[in-house]
Amino acid sequence: MKFRRILSADGLQHQTLNAAGDWEFTDVAPLPSAFTPEFEVARAQAHVAAGGGCLPFQPLSFRDFMASRQHVIDASRGLLTRFHPREAAVTRVVESLTHKPFPRFAPHALFDRQPIYYMSNHLTFVPSGTPVQAPAYTKALDYELELGFVLRAGLRDASPEQALDAIGAFVVLNDFSARDVQRAEMATGLGPQKSKHFASSMSQVAVTADEILPQLTTLTGSVSINGHVVSRVDTTDQRWTIGEMLAHASKSETLLAGELFATGTLAGGSGMETGNWLRDGDVLTLELAGIGTIEHTITQRD
Repeated sequence: MKFRRILSADGLQHQTLNAAGDWEFTDVAPLPSAFTPEFEVARAQAHVAAGGGCLPFQPLSFRDFMASRQHVIDASRGLLTRFHPREAAVTRVVESLTHKPFPRFAPHALFDRQPIYYMSNHLTFVPSGTPVQAPAYTKALDYELELGFVLRAGLRDASPEQALDAIGAFVVLNDFSARDVQRAEMATGLGPQKSKHFASSMSQVAVTADEILPQLTTLTGSVSINGHVVSRVDTTDQRWTIGEMLAHASKSETLLAGELFATGTLAGGSGMETGNWLRDGDVLTLELAGIGTIEHTITQRD
């Protein structure tokens, strides 16, 4: 079932999509909320005033995993190409001779020992449709097309099967990134900060878990800029299953309903991998078939 929220004179209301393709109002919230109704309405009003619509839910927290090996390799190569072109030329020679990825492009060894993730800012999520301005401190704005999933029930020390059963819905998710700032922050060992926390986004529509779980390994999507498809993605290249990711996150830690997670960038889902960096005036469209779409216009700095 697809669902969304809209803001009207009567407040924040829930809608579900019926079999005929029409939106119907419902008094039953598809997901529980940990926030007060006043806070939820205030956030929705802010999002609408900024030029977007409404988030399908307000996340309680946000953990972003990194599960695609190919994304890590291609993003590392793209980062070097953008910021260290001379070194990138050397790696291309090595790769042409060995017919293998340059060794330093491979993920950290921990990548194969356990699911890895970082915590980001759950309160800077904006809905699809919101105009987005690059932070004043970056000249390398990027996007990341990801599969997001939110809990409907709490977890602690869960098995992968129990973890999957606790998922309430899936969304298309975008992790905006300031790549020039991210390089320096990652070198500290503390993970991304200002390079990521300024904005993330999700589709205005969410889809209940029962519809998406059977398709987890066969989902497909695309990235378009100014109406032209620049890359296509799928969910085949995932080192860990979503159940394994959630089970790991729940080890000796209580996860609550409303907490949001993401797979990390699907291979080919960022501009750093493909060389399609965002510029002022661009219209970015991210899509996952059967789930939804994110679209943003990148506006010029004041």
